[in-house]
Amino acid sequence: MSGAGAPSVAVVGGGITGLVAAYRLRRLLGAHARIVLLEGSERLGGKLRTVPLAGDPVDVGAEAFIGRRPEVPALLEELGLSDQLVHPSGARPLIYAGAALHPLPSGTLMGIPADAGSLTGLVEADTLARIAAEPTVPLYWDRAGDVSVADLVADRFGEQVVRRSVDPLLGGVYSGLSDTAGVRATLPTLAAALDAGAPSLSEAVTRALPEPSDAPVFGTLRDGYGTLLDALEKAADAEIRHAAASGLRRAGGRWNLDPIGPVDGVVLAVPADRAAELLADAVPAAAAQASRIPLASSAVVALALPSGAALPQNSGILVATGEDLSAKAFTLSSRKWPHLAGRDVALARASFGRYGEAAIVDAPDDELIARARADLATVTGVTDEPVATFVQRWHGGLPQYRAGHLDVVAVLEDAIATVDGLEVAGAMLHGVGVPACVASGTTAATRLATRVAG
Repeated sequence: MSGAGAPSVAVVGGGITGLVAAYRLRRLLGAHARIVLLEGSERLGGKLRTVPLAGDPVDVGAEAFIGRRPEVPALLEELGLSDQLVHPSGARPLIYAGAALHPLPSGTLMGIPADAGSLTGLVEADTLARIAAEPTVPLYWDRAGDVSVADLVADRFGEQVVRRSVDPLLGGVYSGLSDTAGVRATLPTLAAALDAGAPSLSEAVTRALPEPSDAPVFGTLRDGYGTLLDALEKAADAEIRHAAASGLRRAGGRWNLDPIGPVDGVVLAVPADRAAELLADAVPAAAAQASRIPLASSAVVALALPSGAALPQNSGILVATGEDLSAKAFTLSSRKWPHLAGRDVALARASFGRYGEAAIVDAPDDELIARARADLATVTGVTDEPVATFVQRWHGGLPQYRAGHLDVVAVLEDAIATVDGLEVAGAMLHGVGVPACVASGTTAATRLATRVAG
């Protein structure tokens, strides 16, 4: 509870973004500030969740973060959790396309090739010829506009590249297809290369590819993301209320928010649909933009298999669009992560659901488990009976960054900027990964603290 004259703030949403915002606000506003964290569900963590499976913790939401971004390692160091940081084994993923397994192509940008050689074996000869000839075909690129990744790649390289190479990678990040991924928001370095005058898509990819590096691409926490969530909750020292927020309105120089009453400032760290609801009366221009960001649902089936299960020596299997499978991807966790390889079981995860395919997410647990096992058997031959299973559904889990997304976000943020004491943060804005959410929560908290403490 705040002392006399101490600021009071509310953070709506107890996912990673909201927890980081609450933690940063505590650091910035001090021990006497009143910080209330409102979470409408029964648990904190949002789309991060660690559960026990066969006696040990496993993540059933996001299970890794991009290693080249600094936010998560820096946050772990602040919280005294650097010893939790671990990296993958170096095993490579596979793509299941044309009812066969193929190595994940190298030298691509989210599956978009710089030359035909990188997709040899994955796509047919006529498609390879089209990729090879693409630099000779005049390119039209609107520097003031945006298009879907699917439209751009299909126009230049053909539909097979979209469905067999690009969709599997984009789907793993956004739970969507390249049809619902705008170039500017999802592949900003590619857009920058095209804006700078790259004469072909092949050349733009070449310019946009990151510099070769020996640094690990991904990282995670040895004992799961739950360790980070618990540490943030403790360090934030906030009042935790598991209740739905409503009635956001400005009155008398303060914000009123049901069920907690007046506060000096608010951070909304909720999905786009909830943000639209909460902003409808307070900042209708921002609400209108939030409502334009669609959400995809997905499900994860975690499988603990007997230790002798003959999983491939690969980190995972991505599934091309149009294959006769229900799952969109498999993470072969015991192969991907050395810290999991030593357990008494072999761990794997099957992922289901893309944007527009919500029905499968709501299938009964036993059906999802059966589909996971059947699809795993189809792609790997592994038929072992699981020792333990866990089904996790993520309704509205990931925003779709459609063509024009950056314009939507710019209008939304401009509208919020005109209102004192209110900030919006989260995956719907500038990135869906954990590092982007950490950055978003930090930015929102820093801006709000400056306003309420000033």
